[in-house]
Amino acid sequence: MSKKIAILATHGFEESELKSPKEHLENQGWTAHIISPKSGTIKAWAEKDWGKEYNVDKTISEASSSDYDALVLPGGVINPDQLRTNDEAINFVKDFFNQHKPVAAICHGPQILINAEAVNGRKLTSVNSISKDLKNAGAVWEDSEVVVDNGLVTSRTPEDLPAFNAKLVEEINEGKHEDQNL
Repeated sequence: MSKKIAILATHGFEESELKSPKEHLENQGWTAHIISPKSGTIKAWAEKDWGKEYNVDKTISEASSSDYDALVLPGGVINPDQLRTNDEAINFVKDFFNQHKPVAAICHGPQILINAEAVNGRKLTSVNSISKDLKNAGAVWEDSEVVVDNGLVTSRTPEDLPAFNAKLVEEINEGKHEDQNL
């Protein structure tokens, strides 16, 4: 069955954390759209310098969470910091939780979930540098390759991408998670 997945990102996303899940999802025969605040292209951060530009499929204002089966939030330092202060992006993320759909975030991506008020009482992981932020927001943080909590998939770093991608596909195949809400 064909699925559509939204990947929410803006300038400064960690390239591997968008590219690897997108390719993995497309290898399932699914569609993965890059959603961003502005149209055109967004520029990746590739470990220590700027990377490639990626085409935006839809702006947040053109996209609706009801058109997608799941949401992916790549990390990078710049990307989540910009998105977590964008009300339109936060509302887009909240809609996935309110519709009980799988959400996946890696590295610094869970910072967006703090502002979406989606971490309190949830088990998750992230890059270590934001673990205190997540704990202060009520998350039950653990240092694991991948953590799944009622449709919320989180991982720490690009090294965890194989486990992250596998769990993402598993959660999307399971469909809606009734306990996946705010």
